[in-house]
Amino acid sequence: MAATYSNGEWLKHLFTVGRKKDCDKLVKLLNDKYDGKAMLCKNGRSALTLALKAYFEPNDKILVNGFTCFAVYEAIKAAGLQPVFVDISRESLNFTAETLTNAIKNRPEATLEDKNNSASDSYKGKNRQGGVDAGSSNIRGIIVQNTFGIPVDMKKIEEFAKKHDLTIIEDLAHCAGVRYPDGRQAGTVGAATVLSFGKDKSIDTVSGGAVVLRQDAKHDIKAPDKSPKLSDHLRARFYPMWGACCRSLTYIGLGGALMRLLVKARLVERSADNKLDISRRPSKFEARRAYAQIMDLRRTGEPVLREYCFVHDRAELLKKLQKQGYYFGGLWYEKPVSPERYYDMVDFPEEQCPNAVYVSQHIINLPVYCTKHDLKPAVKTISQYLEKGEKSE
Repeated sequence: MAATYSNGEWLKHLFTVGRKKDCDKLVKLLNDKYDGKAMLCKNGRSALTLALKAYFEPNDKILVNGFTCFAVYEAIKAAGLQPVFVDISRESLNFTAETLTNAIKNRPEATLEDKNNSASDSYKGKNRQGGVDAGSSNIRGIIVQNTFGIPVDMKKIEEFAKKHDLTIIEDLAHCAGVRYPDGRQAGTVGAATVLSFGKDKSIDTVSGGAVVLRQDAKHDIKAPDKSPKLSDHLRARFYPMWGACCRSLTYIGLGGALMRLLVKARLVERSADNKLDISRRPSKFEARRAYAQIMDLRRTGEPVLREYCFVHDRAELLKKLQKQGYYFGGLWYEKPVSPERYYDMVDFPEEQCPNAVYVSQHIINLPVYCTKHDLKPAVKTISQYLEKGEKSE
């Protein structure tokens, strides 16, 4: 319910005035920060679509985290590409160099279409000898997302990518401001850097996003130049205010009902339902808000987006927490590719990603804006449901 916005923050968001110069300032900041060419986008999935279109050919396959959101899948498909889900480590919630290697080794033989594409590429002088399966599998790239702000071992991922001639795209939705174990900042390694400014992201202006092309693109990409739809602009403008209203009513049991009514009336849009549109930019006031938050990252240090643990009988636990006044049902993620209402569209290979399946069934994750004092009763309840080996913080 827009809980990242305190009273002062939602008021500031509501009355922020944006101008074209705010968009220009944000573009320049991103250019300088990530050493590339930035474009502002309607949302993160639109930005990711543009990044993929810039560097890949139709039907190329992209390695992606097996524990992710539908927006990533949607962007890959919108770019005309195919996702290859890779299992994760239970410790980091990210794929590793080892799980990437296993994913390639365990992939079935290339389809006839793949072989024809490979033969065609070879005829055109485009076949990448030394690539994954010598090009027959058509795997050409990796999206690195650093789940919850937990950084991957980028040095090993980069070595893997170089070995197989794969292009890295960094998705900073969870991890703007994070540094990898080798000291490099997330967003300064791959061919392109993608940012989302959506709800509960590292940079949260309700909607909006950006792509920074850091290496020469294979295809010309037009920067989004259309203004946002009025309905999208108004939803982004008023969402924190509605969230504050819902939070105040939660104490008398009406907050959830009001939010459901707002969603039904389309005054509020669930974040996963924000439509992909590569022709539109964010609102100018969102650009101003994003600029301020990115500047703040220099002061706040490395953000962690969510704290998590693994529990048994999660449904029962969530009911107990609700009775205590805690509503933690909005999990990231309750399915390997979330939200659950879109899961059947993905055709996720559960047998190839057992860790991702386990994590999605047992994880409970808490937003870090809740204080330890506020969470003390919840932590006590959660500790009774921890999986063996888990520790209560």
